[in-house]
Amino acid sequence: MMLHAGDRQTHPPAVLGDSPAGPGREGGAGGLARPSDARGLGAAADVKQRYGDASILKGSRVVFNIAGNKYRLVARINYPYRVVYVRFIGTHAEYDQIAAETI
Repeated sequence: MMLHAGDRQTHPPAVLGDSPAGPGREGGAGGLARPSDARGLGAAADVKQRYGDASILKGSRVVFNIAGNKYRLVARINYPYRVVYVRFIGTHAEYDQIAAETI
């Protein structure tokens, strides 16, 4: 499944919150999809501290590796409002075909 900016998902945001260990357990990006978790994301340094393998890009973009880097999630974070916008979800190969800093 590939999701691009502008696509709408109507089901609950469980992609990041679930892992083989169970919902909300550490896995993938560790449950960033839970609204209460966005409270601790006041700056890019907070994201890097919490998700060590996340890549911080220009334009408030962050790349999260999911399932051992099999999938990638690109998010734009509005730090002052602590809002996370998912801009792309796809395989690593699909990620290589996009411009993560501008999507």
